[in-house]
Amino acid sequence: MREAGMTCEQSGHYKYKKATGERPDIPNALNREFNVEKPNKVSCGDITYVWAGSRWCYLATVIDLYTRRIVGWAISAQPDSALVVMALEMAWEQRGQPAGVMFHSDQRKP
Repeated sequence: MREAGMTCEQSGHYKYKKATGERPDIPNALNREFNVEKPNKVSCGDITYVWAGSRWCYLATVIDLYTRRIVGWAISAQPDSALVVMALEMAWEQRGQPAGVMFHSDQRKP
């Protein structure tokens, strides 16, 4: 980067919200059993934000826990449910519309 005359700049410090623990109304069916025997049985996902030129964008990913590969993703200017639905729909279509796939999330809100 130095040879190319590039520098890295960070904006102000961001404080993340503390997780309040598991939601009792949503059971933890996976129970930290992340080793899966077959593909298309359990997927997990998360949302992160990335700087894209002049603004923040939000990236939702869906990962098949057996293959450990991203099977669906979506990017949006808003971290909302529509973003997650787009990523889940891509994963479902990419995997041939399998039935009975469990989706695991850490249940935090953006």
